[in-house]
Amino acid sequence: MELHARDVRRDVRELGALLGDVLEGQTSAEAFDVVESVRTEAIDYRRGETESRDDLRANLADLPPERAGVVARAFATYFELINLAEERERVRAVREGSQEGTLSDSVAEAAERLAEADADAEEVQGVLDDVLVEPTFTAHPTEARRKTVKAKLRTVAEAIETLDERRLTDREEAAVERDLEAEVTSLWQTPQVRERRPEVTDEALNVQWYLENTLFDVVGEAYDELERALGEEFDGVEVPKLFEFRSWAGSDRDGNPYVTPQVTAETLERQREVVVSRYREECKRLSGVLSQDDRSVAVGDELRERLDADRERMPGVAEEARERYPDEPYRQKLRLMRERLDRVGDVRPGGYDDADELLADVDAIGESLRANSAETVAEARVDPLRRRVATFGLSLASLDLRDHQQNHTAAVGEALAREGIDYESMDEDERVETLTETILQDDPVIDLEATDDLSESAERVLTLFSRTADWQAEYGVEAIDTYCISMTEEPSHVLEVLFLADQAGIVDLPGYSGLDVVPLLETESALSGARRIMGTLFENEAYAAAVEARKGTQEIMLGYSDSNKENGFLAANWSLYRNQKHLADICDDHDVRLRLFHGRGGSISRGGGPMNDALLALPNETVTGEVKFTEQGEAIAEKYANPKIAERNLEQMLNAQIRARHEAVREPVEDVPDEWAAAMETAADAARESYRDLLETEGFVSYFEDATPIEVIEELNLGSRPASRSGERTVEDLRAIPWVFSWTQARCILPGWYSLASGLDEYLDAGGDAETLREMYAEWPFFRTMVDNAALALARTDLDIAAEYAQLAPADRREQFFPRIESEHERAVELVTTIADRDGLLTREWLEESLERRNPYVDPLNLLQTKLLSQSHLTPEEERTLRLTVKGIAAGMKNTG
Repeated sequence: MELHARDVRRDVRELGALLGDVLEGQTSAEAFDVVESVRTEAIDYRRGETESRDDLRANLADLPPERAGVVARAFATYFELINLAEERERVRAVREGSQEGTLSDSVAEAAERLAEADADAEEVQGVLDDVLVEPTFTAHPTEARRKTVKAKLRTVAEAIETLDERRLTDREEAAVERDLEAEVTSLWQTPQVRERRPEVTDEALNVQWYLENTLFDVVGEAYDELERALGEEFDGVEVPKLFEFRSWAGSDRDGNPYVTPQVTAETLERQREVVVSRYREECKRLSGVLSQDDRSVAVGDELRERLDADRERMPGVAEEARERYPDEPYRQKLRLMRERLDRVGDVRPGGYDDADELLADVDAIGESLRANSAETVAEARVDPLRRRVATFGLSLASLDLRDHQQNHTAAVGEALAREGIDYESMDEDERVETLTETILQDDPVIDLEATDDLSESAERVLTLFSRTADWQAEYGVEAIDTYCISMTEEPSHVLEVLFLADQAGIVDLPGYSGLDVVPLLETESALSGARRIMGTLFENEAYAAAVEARKGTQEIMLGYSDSNKENGFLAANWSLYRNQKHLADICDDHDVRLRLFHGRGGSISRGGGPMNDALLALPNETVTGEVKFTEQGEAIAEKYANPKIAERNLEQMLNAQIRARHEAVREPVEDVPDEWAAAMETAADAARESYRDLLETEGFVSYFEDATPIEVIEELNLGSRPASRSGERTVEDLRAIPWVFSWTQARCILPGWYSLASGLDEYLDAGGDAETLREMYAEWPFFRTMVDNAALALARTDLDIAAEYAQLAPADRREQFFPRIESEHERAVELVTTIADRDGLLTREWLEESLERRNPYVDPLNLLQTKLLSQSHLTPEEERTLRLTVKGIAAGMKNTG
């Protein structure tokens, strides 16, 4: 059976031709000819038909500003459309693999692997009961596209899907193609670059869109697929809740003064409204199905009792339901459930107090149907709603609060100073002792409401904790129950947050803690001092009581981005791996269950890469079953905009986490030969030294400023948060996102591989051998994943283009740094291919084809960008074109930061 009518080449060809027609129609034949000339010259060079880019460079140099803007826009729009073509190809691969039973990393494969490992039903049930996957959406500013543009692209994607999957008459096909042309025309006429910086509310709405319009609908499909797969291999296995979605959008205050308590309150309210509305729609739809009457079914005691309770709770509505649906108990119950949903957060009584109440009603209907031999109805209609309620609750996504530890320390110091306690002058031990005593005493020490004489920063912190208590009372503890502390370096940084929560009434020890206090360990000093930090906390009377109140679980977040920026790719990867094992040992020593929160970015340089590979590469000791990780920027759109791809991603996460947890149960401590660990220690130390030497060499920051578009990126309206923490221009102060974004734009993805070669060469020079590295690659998931991720970053680096950017720097600085970067890249390519024992960097044919397809079209944008960056003065038209080249390169590279 043919599932599709098209392939990626046809989509690319026809979309490119359509864009050309629109371009000519909206501009002129002359503009179209210029774009075609630039395109063919770029392709000719890539194919080896011309020896240099001189003609292309000269063509771009002669363009007047208005025509340069058209060229930039044409190539940027091309990539937006081609990305949709490749997305459609991914959907084809998923559908065809599912049909043929050849889909790797699926939940079916996970079930088969469990069976092949001779796992029995009891063991599988234990694994599933441990697993909870928590994708956490952030508002980090790496999404270069406007919301309006994304909406238009979704419409284009839907048209391509229709042409690909539906059998159409000639007239129907012509109508779809006309709509497609209309949407591409509208896309061309729509400004591509934001004129204003998005507000925090915009970012929260963006995250909410994916939760409401994609994940709410597809999460049940992932559960269904897993249930089917397990049912074929095991008897009696029940699938529990396996997903929980969380968000930082509207609640992450670290470095963002625009995330106010009002914004957080609005986010909580809006998310509840959205999810309650979706449940109401589901109940309405279910009412159209469950039309059974009392004569055909015996409702059962549980449902009858719940129906009677609702009648007593809302007699007027109950009478209306009885009149409208006489003798139809399911419909009466669903009508009353809709009313209770309408009253959530309302002044009228009777609304659901929490998701458990709604879940109990849904379960009662499902059990009643099953008792009446309507198992298929329950499975097809009721169980999906049950999964959604269990997953999304009444909050859609739980919010994590986050702020920088300095703000907490300052606020606690100011607040205690009013009470005559000189916290600021205390050393660490004294601070720990003081905080512990104040947490454990019954009466509050500070008044969170009295903020008149405090600094603005301290007032913001105290007000936040006061409001958090109100939010938990209004929306439920599960709606906002985590507080992440950026740049945690000392035990007191964690106790300060526990103290403020205690003063707000969020924590009442012993026995109750409504907050997971989560240290974010992101610097080398914090990671290396983890035993001191966490050990002190676990042995602290107050904190130990808080952990016990949170079911003995401690969540710890690891910062991949800043670790990479501080240490370089290889050293950061090893430090994170080694310290994860270290954290697991610390928690085990104190009988605490560890939940790791991986602060991963979208790019390789910031901990990105294939998620299923990353989960399978974690040390066994850390795989307790529960895992959190950030999803951010353009990675959210790439993973969750298309329902089929979103479902595929959820299944891959489940596949990896189920397999990883089963492996950890069977082998709690990963067996890593001492020789391998020693090799990584030697390589990591040398790699860190090489990387730091580059960054700390005098003139490097100036070279970075000259040879990348960092200054343009800092001015882009990508996100609500500032690009640097203090406004200073140092690598340390610069946020990881613009750091990586800048190198990606220059096609020199240095943060994803620099110092890898220096480190491995030091190991080889010290007596190591390549055969050991090949064994590590073949048998050690951590090392294999690290090398494969470096290969991706190396493959996407183009030093010919990077050399064009290097020309923007003064000759002395260029000669000081670029040959060094070039040499490291060349040696890294040689080492990676040797270790992986393959001819090229890439193993995925589709990725190689994608790069070949994209490179000739990204090149003109890079050359146009370097031309504009070289000019000392730009007109407003040229400024817009420069910003558009950034957007186009980001789309072409399918990555920003």
